[in-house]
Amino acid sequence: MDNNRFELNPNRFFNPDPQIRKIAVEIYSKIAKLPIISPHGHVDPSIFVHNKPFPNPAQLFLIPDHYIFRMLYSQGIKIEALGIPTIDGTEVETDPRKIWQIFAENYYLFNGTPSGVWLDYEFTEVFGINEKLNGDNAQRLYDELNEKINSTEFLPRSLFERFGIEVLSTTDAASDNLGNHQKILESGWKGRIVPCFRPDAVTDISVQNWKNNISALSLAVDFEIKNYEQYIEALKKRRKFFKTLGATSTDHGVYSPFTIELTDKQASEIFDKALNGEADSKDAGLFTAHMLMEMARMSTEDGLVMQIHAGSFRNHNEFVFNRFGLDKGCDIPVQTEFTKNLKPLLNKYGNNPDFTVIVFTLDETTYSRELAPLAGHYPSMKLGPAWWFHDSIEGITRYREMVTETAGFYNTVGFNDDTRAFVSIPARHDVARRIDANFLAGLVARHIISISEAKKIAEDLTYNLVKKAYKL
Repeated sequence: MDNNRFELNPNRFFNPDPQIRKIAVEIYSKIAKLPIISPHGHVDPSIFVHNKPFPNPAQLFLIPDHYIFRMLYSQGIKIEALGIPTIDGTEVETDPRKIWQIFAENYYLFNGTPSGVWLDYEFTEVFGINEKLNGDNAQRLYDELNEKINSTEFLPRSLFERFGIEVLSTTDAASDNLGNHQKILESGWKGRIVPCFRPDAVTDISVQNWKNNISALSLAVDFEIKNYEQYIEALKKRRKFFKTLGATSTDHGVYSPFTIELTDKQASEIFDKALNGEADSKDAGLFTAHMLMEMARMSTEDGLVMQIHAGSFRNHNEFVFNRFGLDKGCDIPVQTEFTKNLKPLLNKYGNNPDFTVIVFTLDETTYSRELAPLAGHYPSMKLGPAWWFHDSIEGITRYREMVTETAGFYNTVGFNDDTRAFVSIPARHDVARRIDANFLAGLVARHIISISEAKKIAEDLTYNLVKKAYKL
């Protein structure tokens, strides 16, 4: 017997109670192979344009995934040693084997974490490696992985098809020319990759380089944006362009879901102050809140589904931000209030049948107190799935426990993986399917719903609700 052999238990994550486990297995078997709908994520579309082998295992697993390197950094491992590119010119490790060795020697740090669960799936189910990564086998497994990723079977388009992905949404700046999406469409490949309109860089006047972002937006619309009226017109034009390439949604990452409707005169005055470098933090808060209202208004006109991701204190670690830039694992959840903050938006648009807003939070305390009651009332509002730090076995379970009795299943929108790490997509969806099956099995075992109802709900949570909510 090989003591180093590692295999995934087919009944992993299910309740150890035999009765519940048996039901969970039956429910899961009905949804395990359904196509993957990925309506919100951050995979680079260029990998599908070029369809070239991933550079090396370190570039595939570690470097794009801040879930992984934030854990290593928390244990005192320098980010520079992991090959993460800097923006301040600091030199970083360039030898992928050295980077991989560090990762392997510290793989045990991911035990009990979602990242560990996902990685175990990726190694075993995607790449057929049946032993746990460690310092001793690091280089041998590196060679095995390197050989595989250089084969046709593991090219990005091949994996996309093998994973059973029906549609994958990227996240794109308002000024993006979407050239990669155009090339994918022109290539004749049948894989469906759609953009998502993410205007934060131009709607939040407090962000660094906001004026440069406005200049980029001007270039994208082919006219100079000199005032608020032209700015609004530019955003409308870009949304229309995104739709031509398949976009069905917008995304707004905000610190607070505060919404307020300013007059055109008030909004114009703040916009002018921002162009002149005179806007302060109060101006920024008001303008962002107003632009959420404007984005909702535009969604009632063009049909794009609106997503609001609230409650993240971005770039908390200034040292890491100044050296490495955005999205480097140092964003931290904060307390978030929704009932009062969303009232202006929901009172104006929440009853409109032509509008859908999907709300995400990092503050779990709001699930049963605010978000489930809001979504359980306003027809235009739906709850996004457990997000980011809560995209986990226990996090998804808590989500279902706290929202279902008030909002039901049908005011939620299934699951999305929200990932930059492409090969983790099937792993993340498999976890969500298993946890939903397990939750439903508990309801069946307690005679709250029947097994036939559970199977139908499971199918809807896995496939139908996300297609309907995101218009995919």
